[in-house]
Amino acid sequence: LNSSSTQSSSTNKSSTDTLNISDKAVDFLKGLLVTRIMPSFYIFIILISFLPLNALALVTFTCKIRKKKPAVIYMSHLVCVDLLFTLLLPLKIHYQLNASDWVFGEAACRLLSATYYCNMYCSILLMMCMSVDRLLAVAFPIASLTWRSTRKARCVCVLVWLLNLGVTCFDLLDDDSSMMLYLSVFLIIPCIYFFLPLVVILVSYSTIIYVLCAKHDHSATSPSSSDNRKRAAIMATAVLTEFVVCFAPSNGFLLYHCVCIAMGSSGLDTYLAYLLAVCLGSSSVFLDPLLYYYGSTQYRQQICSLF
Repeated sequence: LNSSSTQSSSTNKSSTDTLNISDKAVDFLKGLLVTRIMPSFYIFIILISFLPLNALALVTFTCKIRKKKPAVIYMSHLVCVDLLFTLLLPLKIHYQLNASDWVFGEAACRLLSATYYCNMYCSILLMMCMSVDRLLAVAFPIASLTWRSTRKARCVCVLVWLLNLGVTCFDLLDDDSSMMLYLSVFLIIPCIYFFLPLVVILVSYSTIIYVLCAKHDHSATSPSSSDNRKRAAIMATAVLTEFVVCFAPSNGFLLYHCVCIAMGSSGLDTYLAYLLAVCLGSSSVFLDPLLYYYGSTQYRQQICSLF
């Protein structure tokens, strides 16, 4: 991803636009890490996440669960995002196994890059929605019944998809792009799509755990309340782990890449590190099923009934 847009410009003979890149970048794109290790990691993602995890989750959400709660709706959209990304990964694998030579044309290159950003930011926004929904259910169980309707959850999901339509391949801009464009793309978008949702998620799960512990202190100890606290803690840990491992590196390098360009640097070293972060970020597609299991009682019951 992302590097495909760089390399396709320099290696696709049918294109009239070319981009000169350094020998260091060429060596990296044709090296063992990019052409063997990264594709192997992507193949592992497909084998683990597609049929065993996400396909099973999609069938469970769409066919097994009849009365869908808001959490199930958010998760069903999240699994669709993951499956879409996984279906396009073979293009990325072919590109890297082919010595970073993109042969599928500019349109497919843009689609692949846009799908990555859509997967990352759509996942972040949906996880934020799940955390807010869980907060409302725990802190305001009665009052939130009118807010947490199935119809409103679907409307929120539509809004999430619309917000992600503007997230396309913005990691490579023309040399004549204005500094304002760099700042707006590399600074504003990560702040809105990553840091703001991260703050909301931190506040939501901190409040959830606090409320559950407060209820425990003022009521008799029961196995159900203990299980609720345990699941909330696991859910919070899983979400934060996914943010730190999958989303924070790519967004951090994205911002630092912008600073390097603004200071007059080529940003090559940070861009190469960014490609590694992008590869690591793809692991979110097989971490999400953990969120489904601990975030939805309906999903957990259906999965347990299979075994």
